[in-house]
Amino acid sequence: MMMDVEKFLAAAKKGVVTVVFKKLGGGEIRHMVCTLNPETSGAKVKTLIEQRPDNDHIVVWALDRDAWRSFRVNTVIDWFEGSNGAEKNA
Repeated sequence: MMMDVEKFLAAAKKGVVTVVFKKLGGGEIRHMVCTLNPETSGAKVKTLIEQRPDNDHIVVWALDRDAWRSFRVNTVIDWFEGSNGAEKNA
């Protein structure tokens, strides 16, 4: 799957998104509920890290870990708005 990074970043800045990707090393599949929205993060996302559509890594606030996390764009299997999968978007 080729990820539309611009669409993903716009959705993450708007609210909650879930990204499904393969972790490097073991190949484990991870579902990460995340955001780039200051309100959704409880004000923990104060400043956005500059992220361009051509970056090979995306940095997001992981809501389940309450910390910054990143993933490689080329490991993404799927992503969608929300946290329950009802709103498929990629």
